[in-house]
Amino acid sequence: MLFTGCGSGNNRVLEEVSEKVYAVEPRANISIHNYDGAILVYGSNVNEVRVRSLKRAYSHERLNQIGIDVSAKPGAVSITAKVPPQRKWAFSDRSGTVDCTIVVPATASISTLDLNAGEVLLDSMRGPEVRARLNDGRIFARNCFTNLDLRVNRGTLALSYEWWQEEKFSAQATMIQGNAWVWLPSEAAFHLLARAAHGKIANDFNNVPLTANSSAREMKIDQIINGGGAATINVRVEKGEIKIAEANP
Repeated sequence: MLFTGCGSGNNRVLEEVSEKVYAVEPRANISIHNYDGAILVYGSNVNEVRVRSLKRAYSHERLNQIGIDVSAKPGAVSITAKVPPQRKWAFSDRSGTVDCTIVVPATASISTLDLNAGEVLLDSMRGPEVRARLNDGRIFARNCFTNLDLRVNRGTLALSYEWWQEEKFSAQATMIQGNAWVWLPSEAAFHLLARAAHGKIANDFNNVPLTANSSAREMKIDQIINGGGAATINVRVEKGEIKIAEANP
């Protein structure tokens, strides 16, 4: 399905949408790779992987060069958006982005999610693990009661829980340059670890003082919240700030 966007001449954006469904096991292992665009992953009570891709480019030639490769077996699915290398000529067509919206079993694992530039969303995952890497952009993880391992080199990272489940899981979030936000319910029980190597930490759950190393401009938190429970939230920012907020104070 091909759509023509607004604009004229070489500024016109062409879009192409496709959608495919693959039957999988509830605990399938999933890997996702994209270069420029978005990866939006939604966990659901299904035994399938539904992949909807939106390709964008300024020319039909460039649009046709973009491919979505899916390798699917009952126990494993690999999704790769392939965009041809961008030419370095001043007036060449260097367009090409892919937005992937993917519905997966909530109990599945995401062993690899790689995106160079754009936006990542992870919603309602509760399988064994989710690993995501983003070079430049924004990453959001919402209501994911799983072992999260998130890393952003430059941009924004947000981790949020609208309710709390007394389960054993960990959320590891690492930001090299940028800001990190964490929203948690007031009743959440967890072990909070946070470190801002060159920045500040604001903590709504702050009933103990932060520890600061003035010589290194470093701030740290190591705190048991509401008795601790079995969950661990671990946030690390090299250059930037951290905000730990009560979602419903």
